[in-house]
Amino acid sequence: MSERGINDLPKGYVSRVELTDDYVPSEKEEYMCDKQIEYFRRRIEQWKEDLLNESNETIANLRAEARDISDDAERASRETENAFELRTRDRYRKLLKKVNKALSRIESGDYGYCEETDEEIGLPRLIARPIATLCIDAQERWELKQKITREG
Repeated sequence: MSERGINDLPKGYVSRVELTDDYVPSEKEEYMCDKQIEYFRRRIEQWKEDLLNESNETIANLRAEARDISDDAERASRETENAFELRTRDRYRKLLKKVNKALSRIESGDYGYCEETDEEIGLPRLIARPIATLCIDAQERWELKQKITREG
């Protein structure tokens, strides 16, 4: 996320709940109360804006480069850099899908609850990874299944 604060809302954003600049969700509050939902909505919206800006910068940089490099070593170096930029952009694209899914889960009222078990994901996990869709137990089962599938 950028250095902007939680209350520095993306352009066109309409606040649903007032939050102080130092607000952090607390386990003393009701789980996924309006303040917590607003906190995560803002974090995820800001993350989305940052990812889109970085993706646009990558595209602009790739377009601005000179394509008539005569030196083979320089051309190879530039192609390696471009391949890295494109891989990064692909990671952003995949992450944006997860960010949009998290925003959809907020809108539907499912945010903060495990897709597999409907249990609470938990504030510490969501603060660390706002796009988490599985509780710790379900995530561990999924990772184990992935490991077995790769080894098998």
